Amino acid sequence: MEGAARVFAGEFSRSTLVEPPGDSGAPGGVVTPTGACCRQVFFAGVLTEADESGDMARCRVADPTGAFDLISWRKGALKDAITAIPIPSFVTVTGLAQMNQTRRPGSPTIRPDQILPIDRATRDQIYLSTAEYTLHRIGQMHRAITGGCSDETLRRAMQHYATTSKDLHELVQMVERVVEGIRPPEAAPATVAADVMADVRELVGNAPGPQGIAVEEVIAVLAGKGISKEAVLASLESLIVDDECYQPRKGYVRLL
Repeated sequence: MEGAARVFAGEFSRSTLVEPPGDSGAPGGVVTPTGACCRQVFFAGVLTEADESGDMARCRVADPTGAFDLISWRKGALKDAITAIPIPSFVTVTGLAQMNQTRRPGSPTIRPDQILPIDRATRDQIYLSTAEYTLHRIGQMHRAITGGCSDETLRRAMQHYATTSKDLHELVQMVERVVEGIRPPEAAPATVAADVMADVRELVGNAPGPQGIAVEEVIAVLAGKGISKEAVLASLESLIVDDECYQPRKGYVRLL
């Protein structure tokens, strides 16, 4: 039995190739730029949005490379589980990949079978595992574009996406950014003054509502304490890199 594909959102969201159903009745899937045939997928990230309308639940799960869109039409336990998880939370998702034609042609989405809350350490382990799988596929795709691979799915993906060595290099850089962001707290460089960081964290943490607080508001409020714009932005960047803070939408920040 084919296992669940491990992919990052940054690769999955670029996918526009659909694998047709097999002759044996096996379901089709979404083929990513590195040739991953995503029927069932497994990934981790931060649940950043969730809402429900009737029997449908929608949510977004973000990783350092982008975000997955999840759509569930099921009643009962699964939909209840999705809407019961606090936002934001670290989660794992197992589900079926599909193309959503209702929003825009070729928009890949996930129909979740299971979504579970996890801790940061578990999320980091899944990121590292996904990085290994992705780099392995990149290596296979490199052999395909240089004529050293006969795998039909890889060849079809290579032709569909017109894959070049530059494309693969960009994907390698994407994976490197994920891995570089995984580090123990004690390894983080102390480049931001502790008192400034504390002020920024407190102000962001006290912001009401799901959208958080505007970055410009943080800068303006802390300017009254004599803290420079550069120091505020450096603190926010450090909080985001360390996954203590995220951006629910452009120009706004919120603590995890």
